[in-house]
Amino acid sequence: MARNRPDPVRLRLLTHLLCCSVSLVSTAAFAGGGVVMSGGECTMHIDFYSARFTAYQPETRGNEEFCESLPDLGPTIFVLDYLHPSLKEVPVDFRIIRDVTGQGRFAKLEDVEALGDIEPLTVYYHPPVVRPDSSLKVEYDFTDEGKYIGVVTAGHPTNDNVYAAVFPFEVGRRSYTSWWVLLAAVFLAGGFVWQRRKSASGSAAKTG
Repeated sequence: MARNRPDPVRLRLLTHLLCCSVSLVSTAAFAGGGVVMSGGECTMHIDFYSARFTAYQPETRGNEEFCESLPDLGPTIFVLDYLHPSLKEVPVDFRIIRDVTGQGRFAKLEDVEALGDIEPLTVYYHPPVVRPDSSLKVEYDFTDEGKYIGVVTAGHPTNDNVYAAVFPFEVGRRSYTSWWVLLAAVFLAGGFVWQRRKSASGSAAKTG
């Protein structure tokens, strides 16, 4: 008896949907200006500068590390570990503003610049400081959940240029986008397997 082979068109469609699902999960988790996931770590790029970026919520999450979504309100520690040696020689500041760009996780530097005066939107500001120990650590106590944007600027060691990076993030709101995408992929895969079994049962009944 000939073996029941899967429909190649359906197989290609399922493969495409699964690949798209993985892509969407990656985008939902790591999209955003200034901070990217690389080698299991979050790296901030400030023009040609780079720094490892980590956020902690020690009172509620211990030593768990976060990158773009903070699950809880309360004291939060942001740490920039300088990867580019010149960052140790230049002033670096750190600002957090409320996100009113409407871009969410996709907010970029130009979206923040288009806001004009961001002082009224600022909830925290750490003035420029030179840290020769290769690390900048700041702490802010979040009392309101919502969408925020971090803005980091750094000077140049030999001229007056100032470079900036932004990173949108949410506080107290879990993103379920990736879970819905994964559930949809599982549902599609389950439907495909069920249809194959149904077809195989029908073929077996006819040959019987």
